[in-house]
Amino acid sequence: MTDAVFKSCSNIYFVGIKGTGVCALAELIHDAGMFVSGSDIPEVFYTDAILKKLKIPFYVEFDPVHITKKIDMIIYSAAYSADSNPELARAQELGIPMLKYTDALGAWSSQFDSTGICGVHGKTTTTAICGVLMKAARLPSQVLVGSAVIDFDERSTITLGDKYFIAETCEYRRHFLSFHPQRIILTSVECDHQDYFPTYESIRGAFVEYCRLLPDDGQLIYCADDPGAGEVAGIIAKEKRDVELIPYGFTAPGNFKIISYNVQNERAVFSVAGFPGEIKMRIPGRHEALNAAASIALVYSLVKKEGRTLDDNTIKSVKDALENFKSTKRRSEIIGEAKGIIFMDDYGHHPTAIKTTLEGIKSFYPSRRLVVSFMSHTYTRTSALLEEFSHCFNDADILFLHKIYASARENYKGGVNGRVLFEKTAAVRGNITNSKNKKETFYIDEVDGAFSSLCEILKSGDIFITLGAGNNWPLGEKLFKYFKEVNHG
Repeated sequence: MTDAVFKSCSNIYFVGIKGTGVCALAELIHDAGMFVSGSDIPEVFYTDAILKKLKIPFYVEFDPVHITKKIDMIIYSAAYSADSNPELARAQELGIPMLKYTDALGAWSSQFDSTGICGVHGKTTTTAICGVLMKAARLPSQVLVGSAVIDFDERSTITLGDKYFIAETCEYRRHFLSFHPQRIILTSVECDHQDYFPTYESIRGAFVEYCRLLPDDGQLIYCADDPGAGEVAGIIAKEKRDVELIPYGFTAPGNFKIISYNVQNERAVFSVAGFPGEIKMRIPGRHEALNAAASIALVYSLVKKEGRTLDDNTIKSVKDALENFKSTKRRSEIIGEAKGIIFMDDYGHHPTAIKTTLEGIKSFYPSRRLVVSFMSHTYTRTSALLEEFSHCFNDADILFLHKIYASARENYKGGVNGRVLFEKTAAVRGNITNSKNKKETFYIDEVDGAFSSLCEILKSGDIFITLGAGNNWPLGEKLFKYFKEVNHG
């Protein structure tokens, strides 16, 4: 550990330690041998279990008495500041060094040969796949994902060595500009976070700025199928810097072109041009093949840097890792099956992600009826992408829409709400023809209000999925428990 930020630290305190990214960084720092503790609100998150498993102590309140001069550094979530958080205010009084999470992640990345994975869609799953492939290829690395990964023993990180660092990096408020990348995987660029990026050009500009952080011998691994990612790569190419551009995807030239994609027995089966043989994956969707191709491109790059080639044993290990990959929490996650109904949950909250997720599920389970609960996240996103939202649910046979899940970060005064989204979506779905099943659309403002209706609607052979970044996900768990426990005769 050579970076000056962490070199003299042995006791690090995290404010907002239950946050997904913050907890993940705490995991890595704990694994590096430093003493880690922290604080957060009482509400229980999946990260509570991770912290308890690692025996990382944390308080469930913010109290200045927790902050003493024994602490070498404080890392805090961007949700808090010294103006509003009493622990940060006390740290400021004591002169304890403080770093915002994104800056701390950047400082951590500067210690390694680092790869940043970014994009409006796909970055979480791509980072998780990179983790299982790093292990399969025996590459000495640390991997940080913005979600719990089932294949990482439901942690958000995996530590396999200390040479390479691979991390999911976020575009919101340009947080990824603190990172120190030697290479970048760029999955997608399109309009999102309209409260901060009001136009496509503004969000594209942020990704261009991030890619400009690459050194002259760096690599940009980008999705050739995504127009926005292609535009960013084109801008970087025109600057005539010595950055290697590596395309991947169904339309990509070269070694990472995806060919022969199809679905067989609830497995995606495809090939990547420069990778020997057939690849199988158990998670649905063509977009997951894209994530796999990006990860394979990174493996090739790092294996080459190690002075190695992909031998037969490594190729087999990579294939096995891809077929056995179970994904992350809230990404096409199967909660369970009861009374012949499969219960799933997915974080997809952008129209493009919703559309590809539902298409993928339908391709894997063509004979099953697909029942969806969706809670839109943020008024600004819903308003800006209302037309796209209304067309993204065509693969859902039955759709329940709810009120919009508001964000504290926005100040929306427009007229779009959950019912407006419902009316527009129902009109679009009502015009869908050539469907085996009638496309039904319902609006129930409060999520819990849909429980009794779904108990009547769901039947053996269905798939039920909660979608979105709101708080409708407990509905799926409640329904799964109900159907698991109740005998319907």
